Amino acid sequence: MSQVFGLTRRYWLVTLTIAVGFAGILLALTGAGWLVQWLFSAYALTVAAWQAVWMVRAMLRREFGLDVLAVTAIVSTVVVGEYVAALLVVLMLTGGEALENYANRRAKRELDALLSRAPQLAHKAVEGGYRDLPVDEVRVGDVLLVRPSEIVPVDGVLLSGETALDQSSITGESIPVEKGVGDVVLSGAVNGQQAVEVRATSTASDSQYQQIVALVAQAAESKAPVVRLADRYAVPFTIFALALAAVAWWLSGDPVRFAEVLVLATPCPLLIAAPVAFIGGMSRAARNGVIVKGGGVLEKLASAQTVVFDKTGTLTHGTPILTQVRAEHPFTADEVLTYVASAEQYSSHVLAASMIAAATGRGLTMREADSAHEAATNGVVAQIHGREVVVGKFAFVADHASDARRTQIAPGELAIYVAIDGMYAGALVASDRLRGNAKATLQRLEALGVGQSMMLTGDAAETARHIASELGITRVRAECLPADKVAEVKAIAERPVIMVGDGVNDAPVLAAADVGIAMGAKGATAASESADAVILIDDIFRVALAVNIGRNTVRIALQSIWLGIAISAGLMLIAAFGLIPATAGALIQELVDLATILAALRAVGGRLDRREAARNAAQPDRSPRADVDIKD
Repeated sequence: MSQVFGLTRRYWLVTLTIAVGFAGILLALTGAGWLVQWLFSAYALTVAAWQAVWMVRAMLRREFGLDVLAVTAIVSTVVVGEYVAALLVVLMLTGGEALENYANRRAKRELDALLSRAPQLAHKAVEGGYRDLPVDEVRVGDVLLVRPSEIVPVDGVLLSGETALDQSSITGESIPVEKGVGDVVLSGAVNGQQAVEVRATSTASDSQYQQIVALVAQAAESKAPVVRLADRYAVPFTIFALALAAVAWWLSGDPVRFAEVLVLATPCPLLIAAPVAFIGGMSRAARNGVIVKGGGVLEKLASAQTVVFDKTGTLTHGTPILTQVRAEHPFTADEVLTYVASAEQYSSHVLAASMIAAATGRGLTMREADSAHEAATNGVVAQIHGREVVVGKFAFVADHASDARRTQIAPGELAIYVAIDGMYAGALVASDRLRGNAKATLQRLEALGVGQSMMLTGDAAETARHIASELGITRVRAECLPADKVAEVKAIAERPVIMVGDGVNDAPVLAAADVGIAMGAKGATAASESADAVILIDDIFRVALAVNIGRNTVRIALQSIWLGIAISAGLMLIAAFGLIPATAGALIQELVDLATILAALRAVGGRLDRREAARNAAQPDRSPRADVDIKD
């Protein structure tokens, strides 16, 4: 009952219109039928006048929409005495908002689902138990209890027990992930059946899920340029409808014919179809792990001509793996790797995690350092069990070991040099892994009409050309600074341009592109804020999926608009011959509205997603998932 009351208050004009209709019925039943025409006509003209005020204000802002048809239809039906039709037109006009609101809620349910699941409370460990507090008050280092089936409130590290986390809302993984003590847990994941404790490593605002929620909220609040899409047809449709109505009146000599044509020209299909389709497309993108910040982004994705990729972390994983240990006598490979991993424990370089993982994978035990310091961008020096260990770039290591010499590496590989107690101990060779489906992504983009591709990277030219040749990218610019990337993107002639990147250094070029897409799965906040779309799952193929969703959304929006125009135009032509009375025409137009909304809701895309999945399954060779090393 409360829901019904809430709806009547929200759509009070619809409620008032229905009440006027019931009042007319009661008057007719009580013998006061002569008042019905006056009641309906006065109410309809009042609504028309109110609508006309908004129409004039819009025109003063040089916004020419479709309101003139609605106002003219109401006035003309009142003038020719078709007062029932006038009330039905008012109901259709005011009810259009309610229909659009329902359709929009249906279309953006995935966006709303993400927002509604945002954690609100956390259970903080205090002396003697736990205390509930708002999630925004959690601080780094706090110990939190996560009960069975609860949502992890902030990013953290698991302290106790083992559990299985449902991370589908964050990473898209449909199967729960097993976690043990020391493992990273992400906010937004749903805990399994075991209560666990986690230590917060981020505040709520810096946690993965809250960043996703912020992006979703921004996307939901952004105003899509769907009005522009509909208004492209507003003036021609208005002129056509008024001209046809005038010709019908002139040929028949009956002014009623003018009203009969215009009630079928009421423009709800044009006003509703495009917004519903674009919100549906945004919701479909969110369901597939891509947050799109507005309908305008979908429009640009649909017409994109060029795609530009950063290399590290975008076309590659950005986490090099150890491929070879080239130890120098008298050191062994395991000894060198043990010392390197032990020293790298005190480094923040991206390679440090790779070396530590390689040592752990070989079952080697790392040692504690007596002291360690990192030379930014060069390497690390550590005292381990009385021995000096130097790890880093060749020039840095050569300063500590005069016998150091460079090692041969292939394109796409890099070398980390090692010195122990002033002696050159060897080199470790690592390579970044090309994403297994990077080539399939480029092939799919080309099939979708994005015919031009380019790679911009700060890496060396030889490495960049090697990776580009692996993927079939013909345009490459290497050794780029952020400003160079911006200049390159601005100089591209084939537009719109999509730029795909992942790091803070990509933020300027993402903002400069027509559509910036951030690989945001690893929390690249600056890149995500500068981008027009954010991929929440660490999967480059989502770029092609986003383009496909954009093209499908625009196609469905245009189809829905043209469906409304075609049906309305056909019915207007029939009405021009006097075959559809005004009252019947107003009722029929309600069905046209419904058909248009149902057509636009196809952009939500459940069936489209199943079709895309079937297409990829039928062509597995075009969408490989295995990781491959970059080697000659």
